[in-house]
Amino acid sequence: MTKSNHVTSDVLIIGGGAAGIIAARAAADSGVKVTLVEKNPRLGMKILISGGGKCNLTHSGSMEDIRRKFRHPEALFLKPSFYRFTNTHFLEILHDRGMRTYTRPDGRIFPVEPANAKDVVNYLTQYVAESGATVAFDTPVTGLDIVTVDGRPVIRGAFSDDQRFSAKTVIISTGGSSYPATGTTGDGWRWLRDAGHTIVPLRAALAPIYLEDVHTEWSGIALRDIVVKARSGEGKELSRWTGDLLFTHKGISGPCALAISRDITDYIDTPGKTASVEVDLAPALSFEDLQERIRKEIRVSPRKAALSLVDPFVPTRLVEPLAASAGCDPDLRLTNLPAKTMNKIVATLKGWNIGRVRAIPIERGEVVAGGVALGEVDPRTMASTVVDGLFLCGEVLDIAGPVGGYNLQAAWSTGFVAGESAAKLVRDRLDSDRLARP
Repeated sequence: MTKSNHVTSDVLIIGGGAAGIIAARAAADSGVKVTLVEKNPRLGMKILISGGGKCNLTHSGSMEDIRRKFRHPEALFLKPSFYRFTNTHFLEILHDRGMRTYTRPDGRIFPVEPANAKDVVNYLTQYVAESGATVAFDTPVTGLDIVTVDGRPVIRGAFSDDQRFSAKTVIISTGGSSYPATGTTGDGWRWLRDAGHTIVPLRAALAPIYLEDVHTEWSGIALRDIVVKARSGEGKELSRWTGDLLFTHKGISGPCALAISRDITDYIDTPGKTASVEVDLAPALSFEDLQERIRKEIRVSPRKAALSLVDPFVPTRLVEPLAASAGCDPDLRLTNLPAKTMNKIVATLKGWNIGRVRAIPIERGEVVAGGVALGEVDPRTMASTVVDGLFLCGEVLDIAGPVGGYNLQAAWSTGFVAGESAAKLVRDRLDSDRLARP
């Protein structure tokens, strides 16, 4: 856009991530003048890291199934927007522009390679440009322009260091505070708190898990199709997830770690509470079935090393550490394996404790839990109930779903409703003004 000190619009959108992109197009399609302000030199910076750069676009389940994956208050809030803008609606945007997608067995939807997150962002940038919306890049907003009218706060726009953006309605889609290098530095929450909104305390969600006594030599090892469980210090199961796990130089990551991180965070935030992580390496087998399988192996191959019992379940570098956890002598032969040790091996395969949780870094999470209290936003329109003319969408809200494309779908859906609703309010006011004229 041509830079000027004062930019006027019908709808001003602050933040060009997933929600802001869809909001901009939805508002522009309603025939109003739209300006999208983005602090980065391009749109969709955080989309670029989705799914490890492959971009987990959404989930293939019904919108009702997707909604129910969120915690109850969040699921209730998302219902109107999920039925207004579905996963099918979003995928049509990409399909209409030539991108092919595929669905994994777990329902996660990705672009067909070699297409990746960069291509998704390019298509969505084109999607915004086609609408005629104006985009101001490299423009960090520094604050909101809010005035009081008849005792009620009303938004009039926003400011950057050297510009004023005036608008009839404003949409905040600034994201959360995870991965601050992408621009999500929590600015929106500060502005909204100052404007009178309640900000629910922030916690890590969909984040890697840092463990105590880390085995750095395990970094890069992946475990596939396992069940990961979080347990309290007293042994109570806090959370579980089925899928893949990746060891890192600080602990664990991958879909399973991300999926259980929020429940762990909620638990260990209470002083004195601790949690650990365990892995079921044979989730398809019950304890008894695995026990019988190992007994058969001992009968059939008594001269094999005892390590052979755990070898099928983990990559080579983990065979000896896993056996050691089970108290198994690596030089022992199966014919000499005590029954007590055999049972310990079975128990370890079904519940290998890989460490106590040291921390869950909020700044490394794909999603942050907490944000604007949902009771202060109308779920039918995404309108603030605190400030007139203000709309909120995406991760700035207190919404955090599980791993699997759920959070991007929440951003697409709430962004669409916010954009459509903000534009409708502009049109309704214009119509009201026309009718009021003599």
